[in-house]
Amino acid sequence: MKKYNYTIAGHKVALEISDQRLADTLSNYAPFATESDDDVVFTIHVADGCTMPSDFTEEWRQEDEGQEILCGEIKGRPAFVFRWNREDGGCMVCERDYTDATLFLATRHRKASLDNAMMVMYALATARRGTLLFHSSTVCHDGKAYMFLGKSGTGKSTHSRLWLENVAGTTLVNDDNPVVRIDDDGTAKVYGSPWSGKTPCYRRVEHRLGGIVGLSQAPRNEIRRMKGIEAYALISSSISGKRWDKSIADGLHDTINRLAIGVPTWHLNCLPNAEAALTCKKTICEAI
Repeated sequence: MKKYNYTIAGHKVALEISDQRLADTLSNYAPFATESDDDVVFTIHVADGCTMPSDFTEEWRQEDEGQEILCGEIKGRPAFVFRWNREDGGCMVCERDYTDATLFLATRHRKASLDNAMMVMYALATARRGTLLFHSSTVCHDGKAYMFLGKSGTGKSTHSRLWLENVAGTTLVNDDNPVVRIDDDGTAKVYGSPWSGKTPCYRRVEHRLGGIVGLSQAPRNEIRRMKGIEAYALISSSISGKRWDKSIADGLHDTINRLAIGVPTWHLNCLPNAEAALTCKKTICEAI
């Protein structure tokens, strides 16, 4: 069993893997590798042999394009099952404080199951540490990060691409799962992560969060400011977390609330064209 240590948004995490072929597929984690194993937030031990446990009690499930994540318990311990087209890929059983877990993998979907397990564990283990794992496409311009939020299919990646093509000096931070962490001084920062959906953008970068933009497809480009509960609801709809677990929910609420109050938030009705990116940039980058 070999241990692999990573630092993601300042949080140290660890994987223990004996399957070298699986370990060889971890290139998306390479930019986040670290030698230090001090103060690890969580460790996942990877083992073989995934079958749907008979004593699994389902509490909630997420389905998206044939992919399923089932959340529940096994003998009082948090557990997650990862499936593709109804075929089990992995089952993760966690300690109640999410500091340790064992991931049992089937013969297929091994890497995808490992990535999902890492994302789930990361979101839960850091929820009380001022940290949120987002579903967002995020760019950087003039040293600040701007996050684009919205339902699947809204055009988040398309809008980021339009910035890259039409707004000079723009770079892509992450195209699907950036991390936001609030520093001790209250500064909100966006970090790259090893998870970026279909776009291979695995960058170990950090930038101050300059703004959050919710996207909706529309026949014209219009942008307006969001505040209060509206901003809170937008942010809340785009993060990962086990909201029925009070200790986790309290941590998520505190961080979401601080972002909704402290970070400029907008809603953009948009077309998939250059004007949308330029309209958005002009408004959010010049906001005080």
